[in-house]
Amino acid sequence: MALDAKRLKSIIGGSAGNLVEWYDWYAYSSLSLVFAATFFPKGDLTAQLLGTAAVFAVGFLMRPIGAYVMGRYADTHGRKAGLALSVGLMCAGSLMIAFVPGYDTIGVAAPAILLIARMIQGLSVGGEYGASATYLSEMATRDRRGFWSSFQYVTLIGGQLTALAVAAILQATLSKTQMADWGWRIAFIIGAVLALVVYVLRRRLAETEAFGKLDANRPKSGLMALWKAHPREFILVAVISAGGSCAFYAYTTYMKTFLTNTSGFAVQTGTFIMTAALVVYMLAQPLFGLLADRLGRKPMLLLFGFGGMIVSVPVFSILAATRDPVIAFAIILVPLMLLSAYTSISALVKAELFPAHIRALGVALPYAIGNAAFGGTAEYVALWFKQGGIESGFYWYVTAIIGAATIAFLMLPETKRTSLIEED
Repeated sequence: MALDAKRLKSIIGGSAGNLVEWYDWYAYSSLSLVFAATFFPKGDLTAQLLGTAAVFAVGFLMRPIGAYVMGRYADTHGRKAGLALSVGLMCAGSLMIAFVPGYDTIGVAAPAILLIARMIQGLSVGGEYGASATYLSEMATRDRRGFWSSFQYVTLIGGQLTALAVAAILQATLSKTQMADWGWRIAFIIGAVLALVVYVLRRRLAETEAFGKLDANRPKSGLMALWKAHPREFILVAVISAGGSCAFYAYTTYMKTFLTNTSGFAVQTGTFIMTAALVVYMLAQPLFGLLADRLGRKPMLLLFGFGGMIVSVPVFSILAATRDPVIAFAIILVPLMLLSAYTSISALVKAELFPAHIRALGVALPYAIGNAAFGGTAEYVALWFKQGGIESGFYWYVTAIIGAATIAFLMLPETKRTSLIEED
């Protein structure tokens, strides 16, 4: 079935919002070194950085709560309403960070407001995944669902790259004093403005027909309803999300630290290697989505599962002794291409497991639990192993978590054939 203009506009609108959401989320980590002194007492840089890291961690912990609250909201009030509320919360959080006075002006209220703003952003990001995954999956036609749903990760990575680019441009055009005093605020103002634009766009999106067809007397969405009706799917989604998220953060976020801390590359070189790798990874998503439309979901998931188990230990081991940036780039692409087989369709596979009346919550909540437990903690676990003098233990840890996800992949149905998303 051809994709009509209405569907295309809706998919673009949903994807653009996802990019803005992740831009705002990553802008914090990209600039935390710069604005740490603004919100915490001067004199102890380590204490300042620990403070900003703690606020970042709290935002991460808010994501399962956001997944639950926003998932229920999208199931009750519609996918469009969920998408609009999600990006609206992100706009509010970014505005608070951009304009809150520093510690020297308002004292402990400064880090307190920063914490509240980050909690709001955590709620937003937690809700965005389920709402956008459900919306994109329901809007796409059956024969191209893999392709169109892959744009969720295209825009997720695009948001991360945009945040890095904005931070780099600001640091290149402003002095260190200007950046520390006020320049970093520009990145959050940009994020808030973009979020406001997307909010207006999302308010004008069409609702999905899958939600529109739901009966007014349908069962209510909620944790107990989800667990009672779909315990097997809940557990499987949590486990595959744990494996996919652990691999994603190990191969992307932590990999940048690994290149500097273990391989010995300069910070700028490591950043360049990872930026180039992320661009290739981003562009690969639609290609793997198309393959999933042709070959099915399970073959792609198993490609990542068995491939990830095979290459994780060798990749990290070889990279640890690599000093050539070109070789490092090529090596990193190996696990990233295998990971693409999962990330390109991960949201779609989850959406195809649940009926429409509880789909957004079914996608969002178990994902957020698996992500928070094994994705958000990946860097901490890696550094714990390194500090203990057994860094290779982390390589095997990643392999084991991917192995658990692979068992779950084997237990999944082929959702291309058994999809609970109706063809409109």
